[in-house]
Amino acid sequence: MLLSVNNISKEFETGPVLSGVSFNIERRQKTALVGSNGSGKTTLLRIITGESEPDTGIVTYEKDSSFGYLAQEGTFSGGGTIFEEMLLCRAELVKMEEDLRNLEAQMANAEDVSTICDRYEKLRTEFDLKGGYTFRSEIVGVLKGLGFSEEDFDRKASTLSGGQKTRAALGAILVKKPDLIILDEPTNHLDMNSVIWLENYLSGIDAAVLIVSHDRYFLDKIADTVFELENTHVSSFKGNYSDYAGKKKMLFEAQMKAYINQQQEIKHQEAVIEKLKSFNREKSIKRAESREKALEKIEVLDRPEVINNEINLRFKPSKVPGNDVLTVENLSKSYDGRTLFKDMNVEIKRGEHVCIIGDNGTGKTTFLKILNGLVSQDTGSFSWGTNVETAYYDQEHLVLDPDKTIYDEISDAHPDMTITQIRTVLAAFLFTDESVYKEIKLLSGGEKGRVSLAKLMLSDANFLILDEPTNHLDITTKEILEQALSEFEGTIICVSHDRYFVNKISTRIIELHEGYFDNYIGNYDYYLEKREDVRKASDVHREGPASSASSSAPAASDTAVSSGDNAADWKAQKAMQAEARKKANDLKKCEDRITEIEGELAEIESKMAEPDIATSPSKLNELVKKQNELNTELEDLMEKWEALS
Repeated sequence: MLLSVNNISKEFETGPVLSGVSFNIERRQKTALVGSNGSGKTTLLRIITGESEPDTGIVTYEKDSSFGYLAQEGTFSGGGTIFEEMLLCRAELVKMEEDLRNLEAQMANAEDVSTICDRYEKLRTEFDLKGGYTFRSEIVGVLKGLGFSEEDFDRKASTLSGGQKTRAALGAILVKKPDLIILDEPTNHLDMNSVIWLENYLSGIDAAVLIVSHDRYFLDKIADTVFELENTHVSSFKGNYSDYAGKKKMLFEAQMKAYINQQQEIKHQEAVIEKLKSFNREKSIKRAESREKALEKIEVLDRPEVINNEINLRFKPSKVPGNDVLTVENLSKSYDGRTLFKDMNVEIKRGEHVCIIGDNGTGKTTFLKILNGLVSQDTGSFSWGTNVETAYYDQEHLVLDPDKTIYDEISDAHPDMTITQIRTVLAAFLFTDESVYKEIKLLSGGEKGRVSLAKLMLSDANFLILDEPTNHLDITTKEILEQALSEFEGTIICVSHDRYFVNKISTRIIELHEGYFDNYIGNYDYYLEKREDVRKASDVHREGPASSASSSAPAASDTAVSSGDNAADWKAQKAMQAEARKKANDLKKCEDRITEIEGELAEIESKMAEPDIATSPSKLNELVKKQNELNTELEDLMEKWEALS
């Protein structure tokens, strides 16, 4: 085995975090470590990597094996450029490369080259076996895969932002190729394309991987084993995250069923014993005593713990807006001479759940800030529909006052609420007792996220604008938010890199790609299916005569028709959106009629069982005739529904 963790325990002032934790990791094993926020995952990783000492237990690595560890905010330092620092990760090959060049120079000037040739051939063979002829291109591939451009390669490491340093630190680990790669939230600073690249890279390498991540798509793609850290203990499950979630649910249900059955049996036995004793006869008392002894020998099962840390989250709009809730026309924005998007035209209808995706730095958050009046556009305009009330969740939580307490943040925004009402809301978001008086500036990222969600829920808005709402949330809280947003009857426009989240809540996806907006009427799975076709169609249109005359962005349609200055294209976009709405309306009518027919058929069957009808051939024939007509209509509607859906 590559790594053995044996009986690890760790306790802090607040109590035990790890108790008797033991597991093994084999070579090439891909393992996900999951658990709620604060369960001790990062503490366990620090013990495994030697950054922290356990109170008891031992961590053992296979002899001559190596590991690489990326912390949540990984650091990348050095005096050289990014590429130079990456080369230092393969210093052995760089040295061998220099030695080969020196031997080549010696051969050019030596009279007897046979000895030098022998040394050269041995070194060249070793260099080849260790990947010497490909390691530079591998470095380029890793850096590009993690979102660095070739222009970035010559940037000094000291000039990188925090997120770029974390990405570079991850790149350095991958370039070193250790036997075990340990990653704590590696996707935090990656855009979707980089996450997909990392998934494919980690899935294809021979190294073992141990990952802590809240990205369920990521874990599903990579993991073949899941370690769950819960109540200070680690349990192991074979399979990816979805397999684990299914098995976990089945295990809980089986444990709960066994517990309930045992409790029922205990109560039954206690009732029998009491009844036997009430007879007050020698035989019955002896039988009662016998049952009591048997009952005492039962190993009573503990009730399976139901985690009581779930946020109670429900969004309810106070007003119903008109059908057209947002219209964006010819919107453009540039920063420092770089165009983020140009001539953008988008229409959002009531009830749509729109997710905007795209690489980092393409302007997604800027677009949301323009809608919220935090940033001004260069050209174009946007307008809100009738009775639209917006609420904004920003990933930096700028809508929160850092100097206020949690209680004051809610109280000042909703002065009509009583102390009890505010405390009840905050308790639903896991803020209880004195924690409601903590200052915003002292909160963690996850705690700030919960305060922002509480404000969002209380807003009664019918149009939610969300910028990376799942950042810093654990998987359980993400699932609660997904459920609440999926059930939200209002409109949503959301920026997120969480593909699982996007897939669950979106009815429409807009991709900001190379300065243009491409639209997909569907969720993330649909986007993946249609992406290449849409991009090809967009490229063809932009290369056409109309595009060369004006830099117009493609319309929000899943056939990628361009819009902008071209009025005909803008009308085409509206026509396609109208057609999509018509289909959706037809589908709803179809579903409603199917429901009506099923109700009528159930009513007919009920009537057929009535005595006065069952004995009347004429009445029965009438009902049978109606039943046949409804079944024929139902069959036609089913075919129509299948075609529409």
